[in-house]
Amino acid sequence: MFNELIEPLASVKLLTGAMLAILFLQSGIDKVADFSGNLAWLKGHFANSPLKGQVKPMLVTVTITELAAGALCAAGSVRFALQGDASWAIAGAQLAALNIVMLFFGQRLAKDYAGAASLVPYFILSAGAVLLLRA
Repeated sequence: MFNELIEPLASVKLLTGAMLAILFLQSGIDKVADFSGNLAWLKGHFANSPLKGQVKPMLVTVTITELAAGALCAAGSVRFALQGDASWAIAGAQLAALNIVMLFFGQRLAKDYAGAASLVPYFILSAGAVLLLRA
């Protein structure tokens, strides 16, 4: 398997899975570590949106999704490196893309258009990872 990882496509697959793992695990862990701080900030952020009464369940949902996406990408990267099987990483990338869509939806409803726009590169990375890992 080591010789296969030297191959450029395989190395990019591995690194893309690792990047998503780092991104989503760090974000999810940050939300768990400072749940009350994140909740307070988000309540203010969504105060004038139709989602103002749903902030806590949204935060829990986004946190679980981020942690699951990150864990699947991390485990998937290891599995890909050891066995050449990218299926777990693909599932993680799909969950990551879904997470970004949920965040994008919330930012648009909160009328935070700059915040929504800042999510587009993460969506492109996640969606691109799904396609790349399937190749």
